[in-house]
Amino acid sequence: MNQCTDPITNSLKLIGGKWKIAIIYNLIDGPKRFGELKKILPPITQQMLTKQLREMERDRLVHRKVYEVIPPKVEYSLTKFGRSLGPVMESWCTWGKANQRIIQQIFANHQSSS
Repeated sequence: MNQCTDPITNSLKLIGGKWKIAIIYNLIDGPKRFGELKKILPPITQQMLTKQLREMERDRLVHRKVYEVIPPKVEYSLTKFGRSLGPVMESWCTWGKANQRIIQQIFANHQSSS
């Protein structure tokens, strides 16, 4: 298991944070426009969504396609590299569902101790 410390750490550096995983998850089923992502991910701010998408584009997880129309239309989709996270997201979702009660108890304990 020790052999996975660096790959896991580096993976989390790439997709970590509050929003990137949620963005990836919502792009798995196909391209979305900026406004669609903003609606799906409240309370993310426009500035934060832009920042996250730019970082993900830089890191080759997301592709940004600009259509030459008026008003401008921009779509975001996962690259092949980004889509390779699909099985990870599926496993994570399965784990989260299977442990939902424990996770909710942990969060409730966090709130009662603050």
